Amino acid sequence: MPPTVVAPGAPTLFLEPFDLAPSLARRFVEVWFREWEISDFTDALVVVSELVTNSLLHGDGTIVVRVVRDGRDGRPVIEVQDDGAGRPEIQPENYAATAGRGLLMVSLLALDWGTRPLPDGGKVTWAKC
Repeated sequence: MPPTVVAPGAPTLFLEPFDLAPSLARRFVEVWFREWEISDFTDALVVVSELVTNSLLHGDGTIVVRVVRDGRDGRPVIEVQDDGAGRPEIQPENYAATAGRGLLMVSLLALDWGTRPLPDGGKVTWAKC
């Protein structure tokens, strides 16, 4: 079951879909993890980078990044929202491929992850760190 994480006042970053979006998202996550005194955030930086890159390449519209604490266990959750219609899927392993491993990395680094559709279109892809 996905974490219930959408909360008023959740730290939110709005990104235009351009090549610096993953870097800006990493900095945003780092700032909030430091604010929450979470010192081990390396995996979270990879996760947000991959989720934002996926939205950049396959989504549509403004990319919205949120970081929140799961109310059940306090663990941080990263959400990345876009207006794209497609749903992210882990691609089969292909050792010759030079791309397409982002969600596989997310699935290995995150405690849990998933996607939920939005009522007005688009989706949120989330990962619990």
